[in-house]
Amino acid sequence: MEEGHDPSAKGTRELGHHHRICRCVRRAFLCGEDHLTGKNYEHRKPWILERLKTLAKVFSVDICAYAVMSNHYHLVVRINKGQADQWSDEDVMRRWGRLFTLPLIVERYAKNLTTTLAERRQAQKVIAEWRERRSAWPTSRGICAA
Repeated sequence: MEEGHDPSAKGTRELGHHHRICRCVRRAFLCGEDHLTGKNYEHRKPWILERLKTLAKVFSVDICAYAVMSNHYHLVVRINKGQADQWSDEDVMRRWGRLFTLPLIVERYAKNLTTTLAERRQAQKVIAEWRERRSAWPTSRGICAA
């Protein structure tokens, strides 16, 4: 799948709103009926909507509007930076862990098993990177991944 954004929506970026488009390529169907083969892919639409809900909960993103079509979908999302700023390190680790496998150093930190200052600092560095990403909408992983 490819993704992009609507260049005519440049002004909305300043407000924290983003128009995202993700489409299938090579005549692949996302959902709906392929009239050429007779196959129906409508069962995928609930999967897509459920994934969007999951991602919106993990990241501090509000879904303002969406449209799921046969070979692509549109999203209008708002980055909720204020919400993300209120999350603790534990919140960030828990949310990140819902989508990705936590690195061993972060797992040890979460269980209070780090034994050196260097381990704790490394875990905190990783969490700080996630903290920056938590209010960013995922692009290639999770939403547009095959």
